[in-house]
Amino acid sequence: MTGHSFNPFEMAQAQFDKVADLLELDNSTRELLRNPLREYQFLIPVRMDDGQVKVFRGFRVQHNDSRGPSKGGIRFHPHETIDTVRALAMWMTWKCAVVDIPLGGGKGGVICDPHSLSDREQEQICRGWVRQLARNVGPINDVPAPDVMTNAQHMLWMLDEYEHIHGGKYPGFITGKPVGMGGSLGRTEATGYGVIYTLREALKIMGLDPKKTTCAVQGFGNVAQYAIQLYKQLGGTVVCVSSWDQQDQTSYTFKKTSGIDLDELRKITDRFGGIDKGKARGLGYEVLPGEAWIEQEVDILIPAALENQVTGESVKKINKNVKIVAEGANGPTTIEADRVLEERKIYVIPDFLANAGGVTCSYFEQVQSNMNYFWDKDDVLQRLDFKMTSAYKAVHEMHVKRNIYMRDAAYAIAIDRVARACRDRGWV
Repeated sequence: MTGHSFNPFEMAQAQFDKVADLLELDNSTRELLRNPLREYQFLIPVRMDDGQVKVFRGFRVQHNDSRGPSKGGIRFHPHETIDTVRALAMWMTWKCAVVDIPLGGGKGGVICDPHSLSDREQEQICRGWVRQLARNVGPINDVPAPDVMTNAQHMLWMLDEYEHIHGGKYPGFITGKPVGMGGSLGRTEATGYGVIYTLREALKIMGLDPKKTTCAVQGFGNVAQYAIQLYKQLGGTVVCVSSWDQQDQTSYTFKKTSGIDLDELRKITDRFGGIDKGKARGLGYEVLPGEAWIEQEVDILIPAALENQVTGESVKKINKNVKIVAEGANGPTTIEADRVLEERKIYVIPDFLANAGGVTCSYFEQVQSNMNYFWDKDDVLQRLDFKMTSAYKAVHEMHVKRNIYMRDAAYAIAIDRVARACRDRGWV
């Protein structure tokens, strides 16, 4: 997930520092906001199916809760690090603030590989994670959610453990639950759809007809698939997607110049978003190296995998025809790459704005669970569209008004809102 030379938390802090200068924040506010308020690191012992006990390392970081309970996913990944979790928690604070929902930023994780774990072993990790944090998370202080390689079943195991410990029903403790067990309709589509809601507005401003645009997407997980689905509904053409191959431990790009068929690719994709190479070739796809997605002759790039994907080196491969980068992933673009994108005047819809549909719909789920009253799917998606569109317009207006990079504009709005909340509370 992270190379030796890349530290996502240092990148998140550098992004913050740049805008803190722009906002002329005082030193105490800077110190408070550039570091997490709290973080937890712990061990989870699990008796494996073979009878042996294996110890897993878990994390939870609560970056800032001045605007409301911490909110953020739990990811299972073999290369998880505390600095990755710190960065993601910080980005969650800005994400909640930029779409103006009353939540703060948190993030969690476990160093493990679900590919090599049975369902029972994964359940024990989930329950162990909750047991370590049962006093520090909950519907009024920190609300977890799914993230990389976790899903609705994991959330339900965690909810069950939390309710067992506290002796009551607390469906608002966690989001991303199965529909029918306190989950929200529209949550599955929310992050990917949110990316396209913001992209749609950007295309309007740039005077581009979606039907005449092409796109390359990195990743083929939940975010990428639903972004592709809605983009195709707008009339756009996706010429390629990239996908991680668990067997080869590498990624590949699957290209069809006439446009990929989402439904046929879904049929040959595993539950982690891995596309079967042999079957893809049989369907007429060209199978290229994983990094080939970024060099395609398209109008739009959507990185929707992991952080640190558009780097100082890979950004040089971006085709001259690319007009927009819509960041579906968290932290996909390094500071060095950002400088190049800004110089080339490529319009960037920054991650914590573009992919905020997930946390927005998680907030909707939290509200519904706490009320024990649930909305229909159209209602959820209409509310989501309104929130994402409003947030996008505010960021774009700041971008134009102050003549600053889109990422800086989004940060300026988010950081100012959080700083004000800290000041109003008397923290600084």
